[in-house]
Amino acid sequence: MKITLKDIAKEAAVNVSTASRALSGAYGVHADTREKVLAAAQRLGYRPNLMARGLVTGRSHSIGLLVSDIRNPYFSEVARGAEDAAFAASFDLILCNSDLNPAKQIRYVRSLLEKNVDGILMNSVAALSAEQCAELAVCGVPVTLLNKPAGKYPFSTVLADNYQGGRQAGEYLVGLGHRAIAHLTGHRGHGNFADRCRGFLDAVQAGEGMAPPLVIRGEHTLRGGCEMARKLFSQHPEVTAIFAANDVIGFGVLEAAAEMNRSIPDDVSLVGFDNLEYCALVHPALTTIHQPKYEIGRAAVEILLRRIRAGVDTIPEHQVFGVTLIERQSCCKRFPISAQLEAAKAQALEKV
Repeated sequence: MKITLKDIAKEAAVNVSTASRALSGAYGVHADTREKVLAAAQRLGYRPNLMARGLVTGRSHSIGLLVSDIRNPYFSEVARGAEDAAFAASFDLILCNSDLNPAKQIRYVRSLLEKNVDGILMNSVAALSAEQCAELAVCGVPVTLLNKPAGKYPFSTVLADNYQGGRQAGEYLVGLGHRAIAHLTGHRGHGNFADRCRGFLDAVQAGEGMAPPLVIRGEHTLRGGCEMARKLFSQHPEVTAIFAANDVIGFGVLEAAAEMNRSIPDDVSLVGFDNLEYCALVHPALTTIHQPKYEIGRAAVEILLRRIRAGVDTIPEHQVFGVTLIERQSCCKRFPISAQLEAAKAQALEKV
């Protein structure tokens, strides 16, 4: 039988109003009375109806997290950081998956608002229209965007320094001696991919004797990476290095290379972005740009909680995390033809 506030009040010999205030921690209840009410609730196995309480207080102690593809391990690491921060603050995290579908994304947003969530985190890369941004801006709860830069709308943002990550990848490959480099990335309109591409292009175009950098766009998934790499290997055999916009695309490149008998790194060097745990397990282990995924998820929730407590009209916060190149076995130096010939001659002379 469901235990009610009336049952608690009767067990503690107080009125229903006093029992309610004692259980909610409200001001004006004597410490002895509060202790008596809490003891009665424990004896009877009382569980408060948080949904009903939320209708009164306007708070549900829940946060929505919207991601684009939960199959991508990147999102699981972000979600873990967000969940840990929410749990520490006694908030529940509701996970929604948009499948890169703008219509599904906005439907989930509206569903979360109907469930009276206290805030929304969006790590979905489906582009928001101006109308959808305007709708979110007046939704009544704070919104934090992950991996999207600050814009004109009142959303907080948390992201890695994507431009610097792309630049680091480009400078690293140029420094290894590569002069024909390709970038495999997602479709246009994804802010984080656009910034990575811009940083990469700036680095490559600043190098000496560089061929025009090649950019191929497709789905930023394992299958998409494989398809883009097949196209690259078939049509552009001159390319000796690839910068993949995320590690999952990079894993697709490894698959295509194995299918088409292209050796990584002997034939083509490869750099990814994200530093997923699997990067150290694939063969060869993937050189990549590390971004602090867990910390990004945690920081996003912490920012959201501050705005929930202070009020939705408070000034949004913006945080950018630094990135680092993690060097593994998927890249090697590329010497000019003349240097290769000189090295071959030297080896021949040593054998004489």
